[in-house]
Amino acid sequence: MGRPGPVGRGGGPMNARMNVEKPKNIKKTIGRLFRYIGKSRTILFTLLAIMVCVTVIDLLGPFFQQKAIDTFEIDEITKAVTVDFGSLKKYLTIMASIFAFSAVLYYMQGLLSAKLSQKTVYIMRNDLFSKISKLPISYTDTHKHGDIMSRMTNDVENVSNAISQSITMLFSSIITLVGAFSMMIYYSWQITIIAILTIPVTISVSTNLAKFMRKYFVRQQKLLGRLNGEVEEMVTSYKTVVAYGKEDTAVASFASESEALRKNSISARVWGSVMGPVMNFLGNFQYVLIAACGGFMMLKGAKGFSIGSIQAMLQYSKKFTHPINQIANQYSAILTALAGAERIFEVMDSSDEIDEGKVDFDTENMRGAIVLKDVDFSYLPGKKVLRDVNLVIKPGQKIAIVGATGSGKTTIVNLLTRFYETDSGTITIDGVDIRDIPKETLRRAIAIVLQDTVLFRDTINANIKYGNTKASDEDVRRAAHTSNADRFIDRLPDGYDTELAEAGSNLSQGQRQLLSISRAVLADPKILIFDEATSSVDTRTEMHIQQAMVNLMKNRTSIIIAHRLSTIRDADVIVVLENGAIVESGNHEELIARGGEYSKLYANQFAGIAT
Repeated sequence: MGRPGPVGRGGGPMNARMNVEKPKNIKKTIGRLFRYIGKSRTILFTLLAIMVCVTVIDLLGPFFQQKAIDTFEIDEITKAVTVDFGSLKKYLTIMASIFAFSAVLYYMQGLLSAKLSQKTVYIMRNDLFSKISKLPISYTDTHKHGDIMSRMTNDVENVSNAISQSITMLFSSIITLVGAFSMMIYYSWQITIIAILTIPVTISVSTNLAKFMRKYFVRQQKLLGRLNGEVEEMVTSYKTVVAYGKEDTAVASFASESEALRKNSISARVWGSVMGPVMNFLGNFQYVLIAACGGFMMLKGAKGFSIGSIQAMLQYSKKFTHPINQIANQYSAILTALAGAERIFEVMDSSDEIDEGKVDFDTENMRGAIVLKDVDFSYLPGKKVLRDVNLVIKPGQKIAIVGATGSGKTTIVNLLTRFYETDSGTITIDGVDIRDIPKETLRRAIAIVLQDTVLFRDTINANIKYGNTKASDEDVRRAAHTSNADRFIDRLPDGYDTELAEAGSNLSQGQRQLLSISRAVLADPKILIFDEATSSVDTRTEMHIQQAMVNLMKNRTSIIIAHRLSTIRDADVIVVLENGAIVESGNHEELIARGGEYSKLYANQFAGIAT
């Protein structure tokens, strides 16, 4: 009809595979992510306080272990071992108490981490869904549906995992680093200097590995979104795939995307797993240095060196390097979460549907006069779909728009409902430019019955009420009677309480269309649009739908888009579009007598039927 085909179902300007892009601003992403975390301040500060306590207790462990070990003394002359049992008992009791208390705090930390992550992603997911509901139609027409779904599910879940695991780990790591370094200075500044000699090497190795790995984790999220798109396309188009015997092609296409994800994921995991062993090696090397140097200084009789203090230094050196190893081991999860968060924020940063309408437009008393003046429009720059369209529709008039596929029929509907904006020219309703009418007000005055009906997994009653949620059950039944839908609804075991399957797949195409018309009846619009409403049903069902349409169109301005010219013979005005321009208009008899484009379309159609 001149508009881009729905993504995931063929056609459209974005059917080419999405380009993989690197994150544009990691610092900005982290900042925005922490602003979301900060919305749960009470949980966050309580969690941070507990983490401080847990880390401090953890740092006290080696100190009391040193005290306990040093209660054992060896007489240098007799070599006899003496033990200060009173002090040993005291230190062991203190250690048992703080470790028991630490276990309770660890449990509370895990609980609060889970609450913080779930509350954060709850807010983020709701914001994302709210944002998607405000995006212009052009966005969903030009982005793969599976990729949008992936951002809502996979990316949000990765952020959740990072908050519950990585954020707490990062904070405790910083405290541990500072605390362990302070304790090492307390015991021996000489050994501390030896210990930190490995830090520049550790930072250099981790930084370079991180830069190298980053591209794999960003690409992994992109490929996962594309794979979801393949699955969504296969599920929604399954009948078509089977009907054309394209199962093998679909499987091959999925396998190709899956293979790309597999290879990239292996690379990501391999390089992600390299970080941990490298950091562990550097940590163990540091451990050996401290043990050797500490033992040497004790043998030389250096002041303050004992078996207990060397053991404490070794413990604190481990605690000093362990946070760095933790960060290295969690790096892949952090990268994945940041890549996912950036993809989420990309959607959130997309422009909302523009609505500059401020006029207080009275839909209750509107007449339904529509005027298109000098309208030009293109979905893609330089490729006009409508050219200098001028059309006047009088209140209560029934107008039909016909033309070959791609001539721009549905595009007129898209512009009238402001799913898209005109490139130039104006469209008015009752003399008011539709750009001045709030979109919600405009769309409330218009009801559209499409060829592809949209029904939800709910009862028939709820699906009809979608057109007017305030309507009573009696209003629903009247609407169904007007549309002739009550004939089949009353035959169903549960009647109006019948649960529909996804997309109403447990009803026939004609029954789904009648429910769609019932919904439009209940909405009580001033302007009605039928876009190929009968093109996919049999002739008998078409007769029922036609009668329902006649009932619905009484005293309403109606626009009918149809391929079957037999359905619009009684239209007040028939407009013929060709290559985006109106080539002729008039009623059926006038156009047939004129022998122009409409006459040719009509003759060709009925010649085919006769043949």
